[in-house]
Amino acid sequence: MQFQQAVVTPVNDASSAISDDEADALARTTMNLLKAWGLTDAEACRLLGGMSARRWERWKDGAYGGIRRDLRTRMGHLMGIHKGLRCLFKEPTRGYVWIRKPNSAFGDQSALQVMLRGEISDLAALRVWLDANREVWRAD
Repeated sequence: MQFQQAVVTPVNDASSAISDDEADALARTTMNLLKAWGLTDAEACRLLGGMSARRWERWKDGAYGGIRRDLRTRMGHLMGIHKGLRCLFKEPTRGYVWIRKPNSAFGDQSALQVMLRGEISDLAALRVWLDANREVWRAD
């Protein structure tokens, strides 16, 4: 299945909002994921919407605070991508390696290169692509 940009309709339902405590938990989980993926500080900052190096250092020290909606959305997509990879690969490390491998579905770019373009829509599109391919492409 070829990769295409997804059209994402924002949800404006107040019931879908997450609390500050939930956002902090999401940030901790995201930090663990980015570490598992072996990202550099610069790559992590780019995935998180151009986060400053100073703020990234605070995050590494566990001081998250003030997580805006854009960043919450980005982290939610990263968790969705992680979930998709966990569904496709029984061994988690295979998914961590897969994100760096060139893929013909992405014009011979890796999933990481797609995500590093920096747009929320790139994260959303990759998440949709993984979800769509779960039944088509099963790895051992």
